[in-house]
Amino acid sequence: MAKERMLQFVTVEREMPVKREADERAHDFNEIYAEFADTKATEQASRCSQCGVPYCQAHCPLHNNIPDWLRLTAEGRLQEAYEVSQATNTFPEICGRICPQDRLCEGNCVIEQSGHGTVTIGSVEKYITDTAWEKGWVQPGAPTQERGESVAIIGAGPGGLAAADRLRRAGLQVTVYDRYDRAGGLLTYGIPGFKLEKDVVMRRVELLEKAGVEFVLNCNVGEDLTFDAIRGKHDAVLIATGVYKTRELQGPGAGSDGIVRAIDYLTASNRKSFGDDVPEFDSGELNAEGKRVVVVGGGDTAMDCVRTAIRQGASSVKCLYRRDKANMPGSQREVKNAEEEGVEFVWLSAPKGFTGDPVNGVIVQKMRLGAPDASGRQSPEVIEGADYTEDADLVITALGFEPEDLPTLWGEAALEVTRWGTIKADFRSHETSLPGVFAVGDIVRGASLVVWAIRDGREAADSILEFLAQPAQVAAE
Repeated sequence: MAKERMLQFVTVEREMPVKREADERAHDFNEIYAEFADTKATEQASRCSQCGVPYCQAHCPLHNNIPDWLRLTAEGRLQEAYEVSQATNTFPEICGRICPQDRLCEGNCVIEQSGHGTVTIGSVEKYITDTAWEKGWVQPGAPTQERGESVAIIGAGPGGLAAADRLRRAGLQVTVYDRYDRAGGLLTYGIPGFKLEKDVVMRRVELLEKAGVEFVLNCNVGEDLTFDAIRGKHDAVLIATGVYKTRELQGPGAGSDGIVRAIDYLTASNRKSFGDDVPEFDSGELNAEGKRVVVVGGGDTAMDCVRTAIRQGASSVKCLYRRDKANMPGSQREVKNAEEEGVEFVWLSAPKGFTGDPVNGVIVQKMRLGAPDASGRQSPEVIEGADYTEDADLVITALGFEPEDLPTLWGEAALEVTRWGTIKADFRSHETSLPGVFAVGDIVRGASLVVWAIRDGREAADSILEFLAQPAQVAAE
C-alpha cells in the first residue's frame, strides 16, 4: 500500500505553499509562506521516489531520514513522521524555515535530476513539526533519571541549544550563559521575522526551560563572569559563542555616520518586533524609513538586510555585489524574493569610497570576472575608469563575520585557535586544547549554516557524555 502512495512525481507537479503577494508582504515582518494544508502536504510528500540511495539525506548535514518521514506523511501517519524527524534534528521547524534547501536536500533530489521538480522537503518538514506543536506532541525532554554532573554552555544559539537539549535528556544539569537578554542567538536577533517568526524560537527556549535547562542571560563572559570561574563550577564546558566580529569596509569615508553594520541593523529591527525600546532605531540611525539604502554584500545576511529595509519603508534599496548573480553565495530563492519585493541588485560592483558625513553617496567601482581564485570561483577585477557614485542615506555592510579573540577576552592563553582565529577543536569529538572544554558551530567553522551548528551541538553533547563517563583520573589528564 505504501508503494502505491509514493512515486507520484510523474503525475503530481511540484508545488510550494502559497506565497503572499509581494505588495502585501513587503509591509510587515510576518513569514511569507503559508502553511501546507493537510491534503497538500500529503500530496507533495507522495512525490518522493523513495530511491535506494537518498541523496537528499546524504547532503543534509544532520542526515535526516527524509524519505522515511515523507512516506509517513504521505500515509497520514504524522505523529510518527514527527518522531522520525525529531530523532535526528533538534529543531526541524526552524530548519524547515531557514535552511537553504536549494543548496542541500532539495538541490540533490533525485527526481529533479531526472527532469521533474524536486520534492518540497523543507515545507513538508515545517508542516510536520508545526502540526506536532498544535497537537501537543512536542514535550519537554525531561530525563528519566537525574545525574549530578553539570555542564556549562557559553552561547544560546542553535549549537548551544541543540547540545543543551541532548545533555538535559541524558539527565545532566545544564546551564546556558549568553550575552543577550533572550536566548536564541542569531535565530532571535539576526534572522528577520519574515523568515523565522520569533515565537517559533521562543517556544523552543521555553521547552528547554521546562525540561530543566537553566539560562543565565545578560552575562558577558570575560566581563561579568570569568571563563575560569565557569570551568571551576562545572564538570565540562561547551563553547558555542558564534562569530559576531564584523568585517569592516575600507576606503575614504568608511567611518562616516550612516554606515552601519548588518548585525546592529538587524538586531535593532528584531528588538522592535519584540516591542523593546531601541533608541538607535527611534532616532533613525538604524531605521531605513524614507532613506536611499545601499547594502554591500552578497550572502544571506545581505538578503536579510535588503528585505528588512523594504519593510521599514526605504525609498529605494540597492544591493552591491562584486560578482554576478550566478556566483552569489546567498540563496537564489532569497534573491528572487527580494527582487519581487522591489530590491535592485547591482551586480559586478563594489564600494571604493563614500561621500559625505553623514554619508550621502557610495563611490562604486565596476568589476568583471577574471581567472578563478583558489576556491575555483572567478575572481573579480576592477574595470578602470568605470567608477560612478550611487546616492545613499544609509549604507549597511554585510561582508561576513569573523571570530572574536576569545583567548584574550577570556584570559585563557591555553585555548588554542587556528590561523583564522577560530577555536581549534577536534572535528569528531569537538574537544579543544583544554581538557573538558568543547567547542561547536561558527566559532569553530567560521560563519556557516544553522543546520551545521545543530549537528555540531548534538555531536559535542555525545562527546561530553563520553568524557564524563571516563574515570576521574583519566578525565583530569
